[in-house]
Amino acid sequence: MEMSTQPQENRVGPGAYFALAFAAVFFSGLLGGKEWYGVFDFTTLNGAFGKVVSSVNQQGEAITTTTSAFRGHGGHGAMDGFLFALGLIPAVMFALGMINVLEHYGALRAARRLLTPLLRPLMGIPGNTGLALIGSLQSTDVGASLTRNLADEGQITEKEKDIFAMFQFSAGAMITNFFSSGAILFTLMAVDGTTAVPTSIGACIAVMFIMKIVGANLMRLILSISEKKATVSTSAQGEAS
Repeated sequence: MEMSTQPQENRVGPGAYFALAFAAVFFSGLLGGKEWYGVFDFTTLNGAFGKVVSSVNQQGEAITTTTSAFRGHGGHGAMDGFLFALGLIPAVMFALGMINVLEHYGALRAARRLLTPLLRPLMGIPGNTGLALIGSLQSTDVGASLTRNLADEGQITEKEKDIFAMFQFSAGAMITNFFSSGAILFTLMAVDGTTAVPTSIGACIAVMFIMKIVGANLMRLILSISEKKATVSTSAQGEAS
């Protein structure tokens, strides 16, 4: 009975591929916004904390207020760090909950089968990191929490975790941060009427993504060299004894 049920448990059916496709869209940010389809986007459903009044100014008879995030303004030290960590909890819990649901429907098995032939030679990591990879492009919190979950469950080794962490660390939350901070530069115009930035948004995203892969492979090379040195050192000590 055990031998007959094992292939069924590891079998990847159409439902698993559908769950993987849904997860890719859900964590990618493609459906973000205030339209009805925003209910299928992680960032939209995760929401945001409200603003609080941080200062009040009076100009003549008019009174104006300045608002800031729920952490307030001017915090520092351990207390401000605690509020920062508190702000991460909803995103981490929501991401892990969604991953558990998607895992139940076989999304991780489908990711392992589809992406391992690509990610293994490209960065030396297994395909089950695919959802965390997609999530890390939109949110550093999601990428970190999903990677930690994979490591805790023993689905990736310590070396694979370090390589994958290097990929995420370079240009973290690439898509979200770029479009919220850097994309505005592409609207600037020079004096002669030409665009001030002589390239495209797509080219910039491609360069960032490629350099993330380069960084991951540099970490992969460093770890491989360290392992070889450790093996040679261990062999030398064994021969000497």
